[in-house]
Parts: sequence; C-alpha cells; structure tokens
Amino acid sequence: MAEDRIELDTGTSELLCEIRDRVALITLNRPEARNALSDRLTPALRRMIKQCGDDPKVGALLITGAGNAFCAGGDVKGMGGNSTRAEVPIEDRVADLRGKQRTLTGALVAVRKPTIAALPGPAAGAGLALALACDIRIASESAIMATGYARIGLTGDYGIAWLLTRLAGTSRARELMFLSERIDAGRCEALGLVNRVVPDTELRQTAFALAKSLAEGPSIALARMKDNLDHALTSDFLDSMDQEAENMVEAAQTTDHKEAVRAFIDKRKPAFSGH
Repeated sequence: MAEDRIELDTGTSELLCEIRDRVALITLNRPEARNALSDRLTPALRRMIKQCGDDPKVGALLITGAGNAFCAGGDVKGMGGNSTRAEVPIEDRVADLRGKQRTLTGALVAVRKPTIAALPGPAAGAGLALALACDIRIASESAIMATGYARIGLTGDYGIAWLLTRLAGTSRARELMFLSERIDAGRCEALGLVNRVVPDTELRQTAFALAKSLAEGPSIALARMKDNLDHALTSDFLDSMDQEAENMVEAAQTTDHKEAVRAFIDKRKPAFSGH
C-alpha cells in the first residue's frame, strides 16, 4: 500500500509540514539556531497548528525539531536590541504578547486531536512551553529541558507556569522556574514532564508510530476525552462525572463505537471513520 503523503506550504523554509498517514508532521527547521523561534518560524507555526487542527484529513499532530534540538525558545541574541519595540507603550506590548500566546500554545492546547512532541534535544523557554502544551511528549536520551527565564531576568510566557504546575506539581514547578537548571531526559520522565524516553536513533520512528496509531483512532471519542480531561482540571468530582456522562452517551451513538464493537466480536482491528 502506497504511503499517503501531502506536503504543505508553510510560507518559509524555517518550518516544514507534511501530512502522512493522517499525521501532521510539523518540523521546526532552524537547526543552526537550535530551532529557536523567529519572526518567520513562529507565524508559520501558528498557521500550521490552526490549519492542521481544523483539517479533517489530519488525525493527530506531531511536532519536532530538525537536527539535535527541539526548540531553544526565543532568540536571546535579538532581545534588548530593538529600539523601535522599546518605544511601543507597555499596554500595547502586553496585548501583543497575549495575542501571540493565545494563537500558539493556546491554540495547541485547544486542538481537539491528539498532539505529540518529539524531543531530539534541548527544549527551553517558550520551546519548553510548546512541548508541554502537547498531550504527550517522547524524548530521546539526549534531550534536556530548561525553563531558562531566570537566567536572563525574565518571568516566563506561553503558559509555562500553568503547564509546569499541572504536570510537575507546585513545588517542582517553582524549583524548575527559579533555578532554571538543565534537566536530563531521565529526570524529566521521573518528574512527569515526558511520557517516554527512547534511544536517540529510535525517537522519530517511535514518535511517528505513536502519532499514527492515535490518528487511526476514534476521533470523536478522543476529542471528547480531551474535553473531559480539560474539564477535570477545574471541576469537582461530581461535576466531572456529569461531563463524562454526557460525552459517554454521545460517543455511544457514533458509527465508530458501533464499528469497534463489531471488530471486537469479529476479533479484528476496527476501521474508524470519524463518524
């Protein structure tokens, strides 16, 4: 069977995107700069997250970095040297950053499809927030994480405080933010920041296989699962169960559920259609 592959035009060579076997593979492509976010890469990434999140041909998103890094975050060398930016009123700069955050990590968290980050190396600052905003993270043995903000006298953005607190807990989140230490892959896994650590040579294959298996899954049920899990962060137990009841009954009406039951009886793999 021929591989289903569609290359998408991102508008820049700094971001690559293709749809393969219902997986949108999004690759940050500035390996010479450890895939640091730039004025070309970041808007393209926003567009691709939105486009792939809305595309019915996409069942899962897989985000990774070219070369030996995931994403080094913002380009520190370019900070503090923009005199034009310094002249912009603070309230306008705050509004601008709020909009940028909502359309990047905010949009990624809002995607109702499984999202996976594959980390071949460092993820720092906003790059770390990007990885943490995904549902699942697969790291190579060479991967490291660092918040990085304290080292350059900044406080954090793109939702990193919220994401770290929920993944690692209050005390660990404070430690990671205050100290800005480089955390190796093994400790990242122990802290719950990554789901799996694999040998460097197996990262891309392992991550894509996982993304492909999720892309082939029951898309309506997976979307409702994400709704349930998000709702559980801010609701009490009874309210959470009420939400689950509503989504469970709706999922039971889908063609995918009926197909899964037939496949179970027939002892075969279900062929989900997203209906």
